[in-house]
Amino acid sequence: MTKKNLPRLLLGLALCCALTACKGSAVKEEADTLVQIDKYTLTRSEVTKLIPEGSSPADSLLIAENYIKKWITDVLIYKVAERNMGNGGEEIERLVEEYRQALLRQRYLDIMVHDKLSAQISEKDKQAYYREDSQRFVLKTNLIRGLFVKVPADAPGLDNVRKWYRSEKTDAVENIEKYSLSNAAVYEYFYDRWMDLDEVLQKMPIQVTDKAQFLRTNRAIETTDSTYCYFLNISRYVTAGSIAPYDYARPEIEETMINQRKVDFLRNFEEELYRDAVRKGDVTFFYDTKQDNNKKK
Repeated sequence: MTKKNLPRLLLGLALCCALTACKGSAVKEEADTLVQIDKYTLTRSEVTKLIPEGSSPADSLLIAENYIKKWITDVLIYKVAERNMGNGGEEIERLVEEYRQALLRQRYLDIMVHDKLSAQISEKDKQAYYREDSQRFVLKTNLIRGLFVKVPADAPGLDNVRKWYRSEKTDAVENIEKYSLSNAAVYEYFYDRWMDLDEVLQKMPIQVTDKAQFLRTNRAIETTDSTYCYFLNISRYVTAGSIAPYDYARPEIEETMINQRKVDFLRNFEEELYRDAVRKGDVTFFYDTKQDNNKKK
């Protein structure tokens, strides 16, 4: 694919996004096909999923071009290999089956271990771990709780928004939520959870060099550009270098405690599974296991 054809590709990808909203499945399936080699098909929807949200047109084109070229090359190599080696015979089938079994085992164990150990680790255990090893949870970024609203500059009732966004009272929050349903381009309520300050500031046309000082001196921030008004209320903050709040560190604490107990849990699980299968006669041995065990001793 040449650079000359890429604008046409991007247009096709954009058209695909519009077509996915249509209900005519037959039309959508035809329009979704991007590249085809014999029975192998690459769709526009597959490619669009790979493009990160917010990517520039140039970056989007580059990602799409590279992926399509790689897909075509992989299919062509596979076809050549298949023509010269057939389906790979028993060796390939054995490797595929071994990989399938290993993948299934690992996915099951990961899910099972996480579910079982999560249930075993109490909230009291997590809080104790946090108190005893709090230095482990030093923040590398600034955290805030609050509310963010992005409203078109010509939207009605901006004076009301200026009053509402500064307050955490229930009626003010309810008013701004109702207003945002029909007027806001972005509305984010996060009084009940921590967010990275950088993530929020990226949505606003402001530059902050000293973020710790910014947090100490600002609670209600309003700024505008030619298109939008931006409102940010900061109710609480924790600066980088501080100990992370427990509710923010809690997922990491749980994951750490699970990993610490994982080895012993799996060893016990495997031993119990083995003993139960042997005891129930689910495993048939074609050798004298007692004699074999005596040799090992």
